[in-house]
Amino acid sequence: MISDFQELSDKIDQLAEMTVALRRENAQLRQANAALVVENMGYQRRLSEASTRVEALLEQIPSLDADTPDEKQPENEDAR
Repeated sequence: MISDFQELSDKIDQLAEMTVALRRENAQLRQANAALVVENMGYQRRLSEASTRVEALLEQIPSLDADTPDEKQPENEDAR
C-alpha cells in the first residue's frame, strides 16, 4: 500500500514537472509566434508598397491597343 502511494506521488511529481516544461515551451512558442506575426506584417507592407509601385508603372505604359496597327508593315521597305 505504501508503494502504491509512493508510485502515485512519483507520477504527480512527473506531472508537475511536465506541466512546468509545457508552460515554458508554450511561452517560448508564443514569443516566436509574436515575432513571426511582426515579420509577416512587415512583408505584407513591403508587398503592398511593391504592388502600388508596379501599378503606378503600369499606368505609365502606353496602351498597346491604341498604338498597334491592324496590319504590321515592315519599317524599312528596302528590307524586302
